[in-house]
Amino acid sequence: MSYYQSAKVINSQFGKYGENAVAQLEQQTSSYLNRMNQTTETVYSYLLDPARVDLGDQAPTTYKEIMDKDDFEVLLKALKTDRTTGIYIITSSGYYYGENNLDVSKLGLIPAWQSMLDTQEGKYWLGFYPQNHGMKESEESGIPVLGLAVPITNPYGALRGSKILIEENAGDLLHMFKLFENDTKAHLRITNPQGRIIYETQSTITSQPSDIVWNKTVAANQWTLEARLPARLFYSSSGIIRSNTILVAVVSCLLAFGFAYWFSSRFTARIRRLKDAMQKVGFGKLQTRTQVEARDELGSLDTSFNNMVRGIQTLIGEVERSERLKKEAELKAFHYQINPHLLFNTLNSIQWKARLQGAEDIRQMLYHLTMVLEGNLDISQELIPLGRELRMIEHFLKIQEVRYGPVFTYELVCDEQLKQYLIPRMTLQPLFENIFFHGFEDGKGVIRLSVREAGNQLLLALSDNGAGIPADKLKRLLQPGDTKRKGRGGLGVLNADQKFKLHFGQQYGLAVQSIQGEGTTITMEWPKKEESPHGNSEDH
Repeated sequence: MSYYQSAKVINSQFGKYGENAVAQLEQQTSSYLNRMNQTTETVYSYLLDPARVDLGDQAPTTYKEIMDKDDFEVLLKALKTDRTTGIYIITSSGYYYGENNLDVSKLGLIPAWQSMLDTQEGKYWLGFYPQNHGMKESEESGIPVLGLAVPITNPYGALRGSKILIEENAGDLLHMFKLFENDTKAHLRITNPQGRIIYETQSTITSQPSDIVWNKTVAANQWTLEARLPARLFYSSSGIIRSNTILVAVVSCLLAFGFAYWFSSRFTARIRRLKDAMQKVGFGKLQTRTQVEARDELGSLDTSFNNMVRGIQTLIGEVERSERLKKEAELKAFHYQINPHLLFNTLNSIQWKARLQGAEDIRQMLYHLTMVLEGNLDISQELIPLGRELRMIEHFLKIQEVRYGPVFTYELVCDEQLKQYLIPRMTLQPLFENIFFHGFEDGKGVIRLSVREAGNQLLLALSDNGAGIPADKLKRLLQPGDTKRKGRGGLGVLNADQKFKLHFGQQYGLAVQSIQGEGTTITMEWPKKEESPHGNSEDH
C-alpha cells in the first residue's frame, strides 16, 4: 500500500515537473522571440518615416546619404542587446546596413534563408543555426544563433524589397534545452506551424501511444514545443522505489525473523529446560531443580516448579513417616494380642485366690488392673469416646490409690455431653503414668483434669503440682526422632501428640508447659467427632 501511494505521488510530481519545465522553455523562447519582434518593429517603423526616403539600396555617395546611413546604423547599434549578435538590412542589390562584418554571399549557408520565397510577406523565423556568414568566418565556425527575417513590403517608406535580419545568441536557450533533456530524458522537438522542424534532440525516438507527451505553443510565432518521454523512462522512478521497497521489505523481514529467532530461542531454551526438569521429576528424581534466571513470567514458573517439587518431597516424607508409624503400631498391636485370654484368666484366678485368702487390697488391684488391661488390649477402635478413656483413668487411679494410699487428689471437670466425643485410645493413661512415675514422690500430689469445648473443638488441660520437667528436657519433649532421649520419660507425651496429629492433622496435638519444682500442665486440642451408630466417626 505504501509503495503504490509513493509511486502515485512520484509519478504525479514527475508529470508536474515535466509540464513546468516545458512551460519554462516556452517562456524563455517567448522572451527571445518577443524581443526580436520588438526590434524588427522598431526598425520597420523607422523606415516608414518619410524623412528616411534617401536611404537607398546602393552605397551612399552624397554627404546627406552618408549622414542618413550613419544615423540609421547608429539606431541599429542602439537596438542591440547583450544577446544580439547582428542587425542587418539587406537590400535587393546586395548592399546592407549594419555592422561592417557581414558577407552577404554566405547568407545562403542559412538553410531557412535559402527556402524563403521572394514573395514572402510578414515575419519569417529562420530557426537555430550557426552564425558562419561573417567575413572572417568559415562554414564550420560560428556561434549558435536564433534568426528572424522580415521582408520590407510596405509601398511607402524606404528600402522596399529589402530584408531585415536579426540574430540573437541562442547559446543560453540551447543550453536550457540540453538541461531539460538531461534531467527528464525526454525527446524535445520544436516545429513551426508549417511542420518544419526548428529544433530536435539529437537522439532518435520511435513514437509510441504509451509515451508521455508535454506540449506547449509559443504565442509569438505558434511554434510547438513537444517533449516526448517513453513510458518506460517515465515510470523508472517509481520502479526504483518499488525495487527499494522490495529490498527494504526483504531486509526488514530477514531482520525481523533474525531478532524473533534470537529472542524466542532464549525463551524456548528456558521452556525446554523446564520441560526436561518436569520429565525428570516424573521419573522420580525429586532432587531436580530449575535455575531461575530472571524475575519474569518464566522465572515465576521456575520458582513455582521448584516450590512444587519441594512440597512433593515434603508430602512424600510425611506419607513415608505415617506409613512407618502405622507399621510400628501394627507390630505393637500384634504384641498386645498375644494370648490376652490367658492373661485375663490368670488374673481372675489370682483375684479369686486373693478373695478366698481375705487379701481384699490385692483383689482390688487385680480388678482394676484387669479393667485397664481390657481397655488397652481392645484395639478394634483407634478412636474411643472420651468417657471410656476417663473410666480407664479412674481404674488406673484406683490401682495407684491401693499402691500409695489416699495421698493424692484427683479433680475432674467435664460435662457429660462432652464424653460422647472421640479421642485417640490410650492417650491419657501414659500422661498419668508420667505423673506418678516422674512427677509425684510416693504418689503425693494434686491432679486436675478439665475438658471444655470451644466452637467445634475440644480443649483438655491436665495439670499436676509435681516435680516438673527440666527446661532442656521440656525443649526436646515433643521433637520426633530425638536421639538424645534416654529412659522412659517423655515417650508417652510424644506418642500421644503423634496420635492426635495422625488422626486430626498436623495443626492439632499437645502443648506442654512446666516449671521445675512447681508442676506441669499439658493441654490438648482436637476437633469434635462423635461415634456414629455404624461405628464410623462423624464431624460436628
